[in-house]
Amino acid sequence: MSGYVGILVSDPCLQNQFTQVELRSLKSHFTSMRRESGKLTLGDLASRMSRLKAVGENLSDQETTDFIAALYPNFNDEVDFESFLKVYLKLHAHASSRTGNPAKNSSAFLKAATTTLLHTISESEKASYVAHINNYLAQDGFLNKNLPIDPSSNDLFEIVKDGVLLCKLINVAVPGTIDERAINTKRLLNPWERNENHTLCLNSAKAIGCTVVNIGTQDFIEGRRHLVLGLISQIIKIQLLADLNLKKTPQLVELVDDSKDVEELMSLPPEKILLRWMNFQLKKSSFKKIVTNFSTDVKDAEAYAHLLNVLAPEHSNPSTLAVKDPLQRAMLVLDHADRMGCKRYLTAKDIVNGSPNLNLAFVAHIFQHRNGLSIQTKQISFLETLPDDAQVSREERVFRFWINSLGNSTYIDNVFEDLRNGWILLETLDKVSPGIVNWKVANKPPIKLPFKKVENCNQVVKIGKQLKFSLVNIAGNDIVQGNKKLILAYLWQLMRFNILQLLKNLRSHSHGKEITDVDILRWANTKVSNSGSQSRMDSFKDKSLSDGIFFLELLSAVQPRSVNWSLVTKGVTDEQKKMNATYIISIARKLGCSIFLLPEDIIEVNQKMMLTLTASIMYWFLKQPVEEKPAATSDSENGSQLETLSNSTTDDSASESSVE
Repeated sequence: MSGYVGILVSDPCLQNQFTQVELRSLKSHFTSMRRESGKLTLGDLASRMSRLKAVGENLSDQETTDFIAALYPNFNDEVDFESFLKVYLKLHAHASSRTGNPAKNSSAFLKAATTTLLHTISESEKASYVAHINNYLAQDGFLNKNLPIDPSSNDLFEIVKDGVLLCKLINVAVPGTIDERAINTKRLLNPWERNENHTLCLNSAKAIGCTVVNIGTQDFIEGRRHLVLGLISQIIKIQLLADLNLKKTPQLVELVDDSKDVEELMSLPPEKILLRWMNFQLKKSSFKKIVTNFSTDVKDAEAYAHLLNVLAPEHSNPSTLAVKDPLQRAMLVLDHADRMGCKRYLTAKDIVNGSPNLNLAFVAHIFQHRNGLSIQTKQISFLETLPDDAQVSREERVFRFWINSLGNSTYIDNVFEDLRNGWILLETLDKVSPGIVNWKVANKPPIKLPFKKVENCNQVVKIGKQLKFSLVNIAGNDIVQGNKKLILAYLWQLMRFNILQLLKNLRSHSHGKEITDVDILRWANTKVSNSGSQSRMDSFKDKSLSDGIFFLELLSAVQPRSVNWSLVTKGVTDEQKKMNATYIISIARKLGCSIFLLPEDIIEVNQKMMLTLTASIMYWFLKQPVEEKPAATSDSENGSQLETLSNSTTDDSASESSVE
């Protein structure tokens, strides 16, 4: 890989400033910016640098423009990649010097942790995350030799090198994400087994909503501290905010007045719901301010003092509000929280310094321990009038995590709400089919005028038709209005197109024919048949797939060492089917497949998800170097498969396996 870095950057001083994954990410951003106008000038750069989180979250567009103008007077000068990196480094340093006012990134929970180039870490945050790990993984039989971790040491970064702790932490955050039978847990792992654990961890982290575009398995092996902490913080955030939705905590309906507000509440990201809950409770006190962030608005600890007095008046201390010193008040607040039984994961200094990550964690812990909400029949009845479509909810989740995994400029929390201005959809289209978006006519957020949103979404629909999506009776305004059925239909076709393009690009040396659902079906059956098994699937909606045996045979065919058949059930009962399904998903992720389905999708034979699972396994297999493929697969066999695929029909409707 070092040769790759040398190709990107010839200046050794610049090479030393970046990791390989950072260079690849920045190269992608640079290429995307230059593609919009054919070339990239300093003037263009000033208006586009805000897309990069490390810059955009701390500097306004005007501040970025003024800073570049002060450094480079001629805005017409063209920018090459090395010049782009030099400007970025200077802007990043300037932006970092401005973070003394954390309000601009107050809702971020280490959003930029995987893109920072300064490679600094917060000792307070490290200590907080270590305390969390010590608390939640204390009873784990495998990890007990390493726990508790000393928060003042760097032991954490050594322990994560085998990948086991991170996999276990993901399962604490979202139970059942990883089938622990798939984790390599020998006391001494070889490099191949260790890499498998890291691959399983990263693909599983993506599947629960983490952004890991700038993290690779090598980063864990090398113990890159800022990247390790960045991922841990995201995993812990997901755990802490898991209850902040109406499904887990229906009492949250108390925060709204009618069913229309309930729908709005359901679309909010967890951080916003937490802020709304906090302000709802503060209204019961004499505190008159509105808390809008977890940094500047809470650093004097007054809001916390009032909040805890409302939630746990029996532990209140009259002197908390009487003291003048914010640090002393913060200490009294933490004493109050201790008496409530809340685990302490931050210090009084963290509160006064306005650490957004740790303050968010603190409030989330308070909510989990005592939310102060009551169940009222009248209000809970609002929930009964809302549609509860489990299938729609699962598909929304799949598409949301898939879009977030692409590393767009904005993290989305709800596809029906966050895609309505069209911008993220345009970014996603540009990632899937580079160069296809006409950025000159695109409108960048924030977009106040409705017709500007419609313009973006009209281009989204136009590009979809260009890509031969089935978009009968779909207009840009349908996306702006948040039409769930049509948005899901569009996103499924976009995701499917992405998978088929990846497969096609792997085989560009063949005959250039399009890959179809039929090709994927035939490939899977051929692989399983050649391995000596009698299993086969007739289509992606073949009900026999529910026991999981076919996919286990397929995984074993592409990598014989991947499946431990002593752990496989017969797949007769629902419980046996679920055990096989969770094992399939974890084994596929362990190999390197990026998949977002749930065990229920396999058990219920969700046609769309069966296609994506099979295609992901096929993509992983075909991109392996020939010498690394299982010995059972000869070059001639692989060549004949490619030949068969390239000569197959390109009409998806010709087969029952085609997904509508």
